[in-house]
Amino acid sequence: MPGKRNVLKKGKGEIMKFSNLGKETPILDGLEKVTGRARYVPDLKMEGMLYGKVLRSPYPHARLVNIDTTKAARVPGVKDIITGKDVSQHRFGPMVPDWVILPDDKVRFHGDEVAAVAASSEEAAAEAVALIEVEYEELPAVYDPELALEEGAPLLYEEKDNNIAATFNVHSGDVDEALAGSDIIFEETYKTNQVYQAYMEPMAAVAVPGDYERLIMWLSTQIPSMSRLRYAEALQMCAEDLRIIKPHVGGGFGAKFEYKSHILAAVLTRRTGLPVRMVNNREEDFRAGNPRVPMKIWVKLGLSRDGTFLAKDTRIIAGNGARTVYAPAITSTACYRIDSLYKFKNVRSTGYTVYTNTIPTSCFRGFGNAQMHFAMESALDTICHQYDMDPIKLRQHNGVTPGFTSIHGWEIKSCALEECLDKAAQESNWYEKKKAPKQKGPVKKGIGVAICNHVSGNRPFFKPFDGSSALVRLTPEGKAIVFTGEADIGQGMNTAFALIAAEAVGLNVKNVRTAAVDTDISPFGLGSFATRGSTIGGRAVYEAAVNLKKQLLEHISRVYEKETDQITINNGNIYFDDQEKPVPVAEAMQTISYTLGGTSLVGQGVFVPDTVLPDENKYGNVSPAYPFGCHIAEVEVDTETGRTRLLNYWAAHDVGRVINRQTLEGQVEGGVIMGAGWALGEDMVINDGVLLNPNFHDYCLPTAMDIPEGHIYSYFLESEDPNGPFGAKGIGEPSLNPVPAAIANAVFDAVGVRVKTLPITPEKILEGLESG
Repeated sequence: MPGKRNVLKKGKGEIMKFSNLGKETPILDGLEKVTGRARYVPDLKMEGMLYGKVLRSPYPHARLVNIDTTKAARVPGVKDIITGKDVSQHRFGPMVPDWVILPDDKVRFHGDEVAAVAASSEEAAAEAVALIEVEYEELPAVYDPELALEEGAPLLYEEKDNNIAATFNVHSGDVDEALAGSDIIFEETYKTNQVYQAYMEPMAAVAVPGDYERLIMWLSTQIPSMSRLRYAEALQMCAEDLRIIKPHVGGGFGAKFEYKSHILAAVLTRRTGLPVRMVNNREEDFRAGNPRVPMKIWVKLGLSRDGTFLAKDTRIIAGNGARTVYAPAITSTACYRIDSLYKFKNVRSTGYTVYTNTIPTSCFRGFGNAQMHFAMESALDTICHQYDMDPIKLRQHNGVTPGFTSIHGWEIKSCALEECLDKAAQESNWYEKKKAPKQKGPVKKGIGVAICNHVSGNRPFFKPFDGSSALVRLTPEGKAIVFTGEADIGQGMNTAFALIAAEAVGLNVKNVRTAAVDTDISPFGLGSFATRGSTIGGRAVYEAAVNLKKQLLEHISRVYEKETDQITINNGNIYFDDQEKPVPVAEAMQTISYTLGGTSLVGQGVFVPDTVLPDENKYGNVSPAYPFGCHIAEVEVDTETGRTRLLNYWAAHDVGRVINRQTLEGQVEGGVIMGAGWALGEDMVINDGVLLNPNFHDYCLPTAMDIPEGHIYSYFLESEDPNGPFGAKGIGEPSLNPVPAAIANAVFDAVGVRVKTLPITPEKILEGLESG
């Protein structure tokens, strides 16, 4: 299996370590990005291109009585205006069919789409939008998910009996009996708030008429192939007639899945026959993006005297917003994914995803697992404090181990969780700092720990299949191109794929590149979510590269009249056992290509993991690999101001195999900073359904002044998963999952204040200090 290929042979039996893996390799498109040559969707210019603009609702809930576009249509340069009367009202959606292209009955949140304009300039489009006259009839609204569950709450969808978008239940074992037999019972409620992904490039699309009545769309997206299917459904066209191209993407963090303005650009293009560019400004992106799902989480735990976990009982109420993106899947993840971090024997969880007259919520790094980690890891820290238990040893005592099958059937084939805890504790001087006396004066230091798990792929997310496929083409010039449908959105995945291909074939990574995703050329790829890229996408690339290498060896054998077992390829050179001087792959490929009519060699690879859709009891292995990690945060809290400063941070992660150390470190540092922002300040402040801070002036993002004053220390443990390419597992989401809990636990250690609602603000700390 690829997880065992940890050495390569170079000439005359010499054994060496990896040629390309495990090093600090700069991302291959880095120079393009830092010099401004990289082209993103907002950079695209085309002849005759129109500029799209959306009219958004000023009310959280209102009936559309009348829309008059007469004045707007007279603005010079306006080519088309559409309202709900101009488009089909058939319903569709990623999970629940509660989307329409534009509504003709009512709006359901402040920022909901009412109409769209296409004009020859952005100024003309904006002027036309301002001149559209809409008569609204305001309706009663509900903004809090708990209130939305109450009898008599305003209904967002009158055809439904209530505001529940989805319910998730999972139950295994006998929770009530286990609780009754527990020596320790702990119960608490936690809240996580709604936060914005804050990617650099806002939501963007350019739609262009294609040949043969096809439609071409350049999208800033994480899921090119899946978007193609969904948008074809929305536009009521054959998916084959829709081509999606994904150029560089300026970040996504979960937000850039299906998005309404992409569809609006397509509709305007089909009506006008001209290219249409639709790009959110930053305020629109705040008001109508897909922010994190807020949750209220009730947790009840039962433990024996020695700290063994006996029972877990949870109930979650999650905010869906006004239409369903992926909040139900996120709520279900919060309900049960953490059950496979620990050796739980009895679990019960219910999650309600609830409609409210607020911004539709969706994926954000961590996908519900981060929300539950805040609750669970905070709860465990409180238990340790109340019952004088060691937080490190409690987690090691209950944490999963290699070969373990969880209560939900998740097969832990590789796991270095215990080692992660040991490494983080050692490097942070955990035990020494915990024993140290508290500082005199108003400023106190504290240290806190939290651990995490995640998936490297999520079988239930796309019901038709799980897996990936790839092509690796070796050109007559000896350069390789990787074709995959998996989407690099800035995290360095294209570089990881190039490294995997280079290592598997024996090339220098400088001569390998990964092509942009184009659904006319690239294999179908599910995209960037569930930390699946390196493991599932990378494994497909590995298989394609192995297939290519097999062909290459056979042709080298034919051309040079050598047996294949006498040939070794490494770092772009071909070594024969009976001669000293190597032959460059480029030289050999030119000869091989000429003998084959000028063709390239193409390796094809497919990876279909042995995962399953869970049964009716939610049992079944959903991911080919599971990453783990341990984070320790050190903070300083000023008891006079309530201000918290992050001093140092230690993150130890089981990544299976290090493919690119530089991007791994970047992922961890980015995840820690993003998690710290969520923990200590970020909050979408909503009053009566209206977002009050829809900009970077008022939304409290961490800056360079807020990162740890000491350092973020990253450590990578290689458990060599049997399913990952060369043993690799994912890192993107695990790097964030434990951060808010680790910081909250450190704050408690510093000043004895347990903040159970994010963010951890100075006001909450001062209130906690005053209440004693």
